[in-house]
Amino acid sequence: MNYLEMYYSDYDEDGRLLSRHGQVEYQTTMKYIHQCLGESLDKRILEVGAGTGRYSVTLAKEGYQVDAVELTSHNLAILKSKLTGNEKCNAIQGNAMDLSMYEDETFDVTLVLGPMYHLYCSEDKKQVLREAIRVTKKSGYILVAYCMNESVIIQEMFVRGHLKEYLDKGLVTEDFKALSCPEELFDMERVENIYALTEDLDVDRIHLVATDGATNYMRAIVDAMDDEMFEYWLKYHFATCERQDIIGATNHSLDILQKRN
Repeated sequence: MNYLEMYYSDYDEDGRLLSRHGQVEYQTTMKYIHQCLGESLDKRILEVGAGTGRYSVTLAKEGYQVDAVELTSHNLAILKSKLTGNEKCNAIQGNAMDLSMYEDETFDVTLVLGPMYHLYCSEDKKQVLREAIRVTKKSGYILVAYCMNESVIIQEMFVRGHLKEYLDKGLVTEDFKALSCPEELFDMERVENIYALTEDLDVDRIHLVATDGATNYMRAIVDAMDDEMFEYWLKYHFATCERQDIIGATNHSLDILQKRN
């Protein structure tokens, strides 16, 4: 059974990122993408696990040359429907673990903003990282998104009351690490696991960023903010999103790596 196809065929990813709380994650991710791209539009971008194209299509419409690789046919069809033909965007179906269609050192920036959510062993995640690093130019950047463990423990198991259900399934360790499998769809990380994944790879860590910080803990409050208060919330978020003492509690993180020369 293809659980990912089933899930994404009935999930509005664009709507999530367009919501006020989703805008925090989206604007944070775009801020750091643009920092890595610099001032020139003469950059080639690869997005692996491009979903419905919220990032790929936007970057292509900004004038960048973008390759978008997406595993699920449903998401890929939506992504392609957003393109007018005027963008420099090549969208194909493919797997993040095998980018053999691309030569070494092809891209200035490689985005891995979804695949790590749905991989359940370290070796598969390392394979995705190795492939992303391989196709990225020396001194280029690889941006990798993760779902974080503590937010799931706090919000899903305690706030929403599903702890007993997860315990019965054997999906929580004694030290409250959430476990996963294809049926559960999402895999969660802790900061130390993210560091361990890259310790023997040819990259340097530039930032590990909380892309939504505390936003999802107070989603209804953020969604109800007026424009002025939301701008203050964004200022607070951007002032704290690189603080390593609190990053473990975010829902989503963004690991920003630079390939060594």
